[in-house]
Amino acid sequence: MKAKLTDLAQQQPRYGYRRLGILLRREGEVVNHKRVFRVYQAAGLCVKRRQRRRLVRAGQPQIVASAPNQQWAIDFVHDRLASGKTIRVLTVVDTFTRECLALEVDTCLPSCRVTRALDEVIFRRGRPESIRMDNGSELTSRHFLAWGMDRRISLNYIQPGKPVQNAFAESFNGKLRDECLNTSWFRNLWEARRRITRWRDEYNYERPHSSLGYLTPRQFVEAYVGRERAVLQS
Repeated sequence: MKAKLTDLAQQQPRYGYRRLGILLRREGEVVNHKRVFRVYQAAGLCVKRRQRRRLVRAGQPQIVASAPNQQWAIDFVHDRLASGKTIRVLTVVDTFTRECLALEVDTCLPSCRVTRALDEVIFRRGRPESIRMDNGSELTSRHFLAWGMDRRISLNYIQPGKPVQNAFAESFNGKLRDECLNTSWFRNLWEARRRITRWRDEYNYERPHSSLGYLTPRQFVEAYVGRERAVLQS
């Protein structure tokens, strides 16, 4: 029996003792699983478990922003077109003004596409001091890390499995899904981009934000700029 079990284990090296016992019984052996296990152990046939490689990253403290462009928060949201094809949305939010700086929509958003979208925002409004994000492959690639170093932007990663550490992005994503994605039926990618862009304009210019005293993000920015000018003039 030991020889048969060893021969079967060599043919199926990832089978455990229960599956090997079934194969033995198919060959006519009358044996219960307990005896199979004893022989299996004695023959040194135990399957080695493959250890999953887990990312270990210490969470970096959340910055309480006190001015625009001190910290951006970025994340991804998924949805589907009418055809069933998956689309992804890159969301970029300023954590101080709560402005939605970009909503990049496509079927695939690799690292180079993410940095291109961020460069477009930087061209319009300047460079952020830091960006807070999760540990997705697009945001931990060599390309993205080199991009951050080249632009002297601090890349602050949350701990794996702790989305609450990127609360601003998660809160915004919830609004995007509740008020736009869940209420829309996108026939194609072009329509998805058009409707999501329209919702972004509504969010920035029309939607009252409770954490901003029910001002819109744009109104909050204008009020902030007005206060800063008054301080400089005084």
